Amino acid sequence: MRPITRRARVARLAAATAAVPLAAAAFAVAAPAQAATGCAVTYTTSDWQGGFTANITIQNLGSAINGWTLTWTFPDSGQKVGQGWSATYSQSGQNVTAKNVDYDAAIATGASVGIGFNGTWTTSNPKPTTFKLNGVTCTGSTTTSTPTATPTKTPTSTPTATPTKSPTSTPTPTTTPTNGAIYVSPSGSSSAAGTKSNPTTLETALTRVAAGGTIYMLGGTYKYSETITVQVSNSGTSGARKTLSAYPGETPILDFSAEAVGQRGLVLNGSYWHVYGIVVQKAGDNGIYMGGSNNVIERVVTRQNADTGLQLGRSGSSNSNWPSNNLIVSSESYDNVDPSGENADGFAAKLTSGSGNVFRYDVSHNNIDDGWDLYTKAETGAIGPVTIENSLSYGNGTLTNGTQNTNGDRNGFKLGGENIAVNHTVRGNIAYQNGATGFTYNKNPGSMTVSDNVSIDNKNRNFYWGAGSSTFRDNTSCRFNSSSPNDSIVGNADGSNQFWTGSNGSRCSSYRGAMHWSFASDGHLVVNFG
Repeated sequence: MRPITRRARVARLAAATAAVPLAAAAFAVAAPAQAATGCAVTYTTSDWQGGFTANITIQNLGSAINGWTLTWTFPDSGQKVGQGWSATYSQSGQNVTAKNVDYDAAIATGASVGIGFNGTWTTSNPKPTTFKLNGVTCTGSTTTSTPTATPTKTPTSTPTATPTKSPTSTPTPTTTPTNGAIYVSPSGSSSAAGTKSNPTTLETALTRVAAGGTIYMLGGTYKYSETITVQVSNSGTSGARKTLSAYPGETPILDFSAEAVGQRGLVLNGSYWHVYGIVVQKAGDNGIYMGGSNNVIERVVTRQNADTGLQLGRSGSSNSNWPSNNLIVSSESYDNVDPSGENADGFAAKLTSGSGNVFRYDVSHNNIDDGWDLYTKAETGAIGPVTIENSLSYGNGTLTNGTQNTNGDRNGFKLGGENIAVNHTVRGNIAYQNGATGFTYNKNPGSMTVSDNVSIDNKNRNFYWGAGSSTFRDNTSCRFNSSSPNDSIVGNADGSNQFWTGSNGSRCSSYRGAMHWSFASDGHLVVNFG
């Protein structure tokens, strides 16, 4: 599928069978990589026979950079990079390249970024001695370490990370946090060692994992009757996140169907976490509630919960620190419905969420209320500005089984509340056949940036702004199967927009036909029409 640039995205799509790869639309491209004038790299490993886990900390000692590439050469030809995290890895011979991902592209002066990977070796596993950041050799110290654990026998298959201790016939639980990998399973025991062959429970693993460590959830359904909470004190660091991840190739499902109504599923009050690849379903309230900051939620599904699937808000009534700088990426939320039928959205950053929160390449569909809700109320004051980009909202107001509730607002993107101004950024998104308005200011009189969005066949208006000084550029509004009042816009809108005023503009031919979506292998969202 040919990448499409931002301004050509709607103008040059082929008609009828057009594909709209939101990933390819260059809405938030990082600035070109800049040469660092100074850097330090810490490279540590945990080794076992034939395999190892590497953790790398990159410290920027020069001017701030936005977009980076780290390169090094393995000393031995048998050393290979396997599964990695927090960067995109490639290897040619003994030469390795790690490039930033969206959420860690920027490194301020003096700041650090932590990345890592699982690898294999044949003859030996010596540490690389020279690293280059954006082509500049890092002359800061390079730290090596001795292995933190070694299995007592050669694994029968290449493990993805070092066990926290050698399995024994009667494992003794460790209470000391570990920066290696801890494994959990639906049948795990709190007294188990936490190795892949002897996994522990999620509750126990959360008390053991240290900054830079990973909890791997093996596939299967985990049954819970109480909320799983990551406390404020249980946090990683900017250079060493804590990770809660699905084991590669497997799907862990956190099922809270035994909870009472009003109890949340997974509550993430800690900061600097990376949650990857899990499913959270059937909680008595929010599926995931995030009160922490600087977290990454990636390839996560929240479904069939009794309130919003994933919501950002403060961690306690007395806590004035609202969650900020979180990234929710390549995730899906659907079939969330509360008992009253008026509160359960797909995604929400509302009431008490801070600044810098970003939703990217996400899909919210068939929730009883809204796809996205950025509601602000007078009692708590304005929330921080939110960015929603390259995401899709469709079918909200109707569950996948056809259930509807007239109490729900049923908008695609609801962007405010109670006449409080917040300057959100909404770009590159699609609102398709929602039960009310596609994009609505919802009494937010702020100066929002609204660009490159497409709104199609929503039951009410596709775009509705009744106040404020928002800026509108390159937006497209189309109707094929329904009619409604014309779009209503208050703000700075120029001729680059094609709003609905009784007929379709020229760009609408690219959006005719059924809509289909998928996540590309790298997590980008691809939407097809026709």
